[in-house]
Amino acid sequence: MFLKKIATTIAVSLISTSVWAGCAFENTTEVKSLTAGFDAWKAVTGAMAECGNVSASLDQDFKDKQPDAFAANPSLYQIGGVSNGTMVPLLNAGTIRPLDDLVAKYGSHLKPSQLIKVNGKIMAIAMMVNNQHFMYRSDVLDEFRLAVPTTYDEVLAAAATIAKYDVVDYPLGGTYKAGWNLAEEFVNMYLGNGGSFFGEGNAPAINNATGIASLETMKDLTAYMDPEYLVSDSTYVQQQFQQGKIAMANLWASRAGAMDNAEESQVVGKVIMSSAPMGSVRASSTNWWDGIVLAKNMTDDEADNAFRVAMEGLDTEMVQANNDAAVWLIDGYVAGNAAAGAIATANNSAAPYPSNEPGMGAMHTALGNGIAAFLNGAKDAATTLADIEAAYVVSATESGLM
Repeated sequence: MFLKKIATTIAVSLISTSVWAGCAFENTTEVKSLTAGFDAWKAVTGAMAECGNVSASLDQDFKDKQPDAFAANPSLYQIGGVSNGTMVPLLNAGTIRPLDDLVAKYGSHLKPSQLIKVNGKIMAIAMMVNNQHFMYRSDVLDEFRLAVPTTYDEVLAAAATIAKYDVVDYPLGGTYKAGWNLAEEFVNMYLGNGGSFFGEGNAPAINNATGIASLETMKDLTAYMDPEYLVSDSTYVQQQFQQGKIAMANLWASRAGAMDNAEESQVVGKVIMSSAPMGSVRASSTNWWDGIVLAKNMTDDEADNAFRVAMEGLDTEMVQANNDAAVWLIDGYVAGNAAAGAIATANNSAAPYPSNEPGMGAMHTALGNGIAAFLNGAKDAATTLADIEAAYVVSATESGLM
């Protein structure tokens, strides 16, 4: 049922020149990938490296670097890690290739839910589903006899109680880094409250009571965060949890497994996952998939080889060795405690990220550039939203959307 409902820089190089037992063939052609740096991608690229001659760049700024890297001829990378949002610029630029022929040759084991089609062609292979769900320190909530918050009013009330005592540095963490992360927080909140981003002709439609309420809730939450929240991305919040500095946060499901990594976490067994807080309509989160694409600007033989390497990274053996690193779509996955929040969020009707809206890329950029002015008190909510809409209109007009 769950799958039916789901339609900081860290640069790490994983290089292997010998074939490990986990790979079905010996790769003799260099394959390079550029992906995000969370645990699921570490697992996948580590499995790919077992084939030999694989170099993986795990970089949290991957989405900013991929467009230029894939536009180069030949492409600087053969494999890209994307989501339903970050694939859009590559699609629009025409720098990734259809995969139908390669799926026919090497992908008979792939599930229909993994085949991401655009205009009837397979353009990506999904490996996992992801959303932002609520994560909390069970020992802290138990100490103060606090129920698990299910709405943002309840989150704020719990944070106010925790703030009275010296148990953590800050009651809350948040992925509020100015730019993409901050915009995503608004998208989550706005969709959770039933908002729509566009009117007729791709005109912006966020300067309304729902938009203002969403901004005001975001600002209320910052009162209980690290004052440097505008530099706080997913890795920042993950480390705050692992170091015992925060008690609660809405964080990506792909980060859940890291809480119990004894090599880097001081809170093993103490962080529990639940649904993202409810807005007035649905859970305040968006559902995403993550997966791989192949660059267009390489030879067909290179693409054939890169796809085979990618399939080694997305196999059952990898999942069984890294079961709790993600909510996998791959055979062999068994849902555990780390997946509970993602499943609950999806079951509370979290919306898909609206990447199908033609103007969403420009809107996301305008939001990411504009919201900080409200949070730091430079503008009121209505002015902030009006200015974001104006910035969107300029961009949308220049690109022919309006």
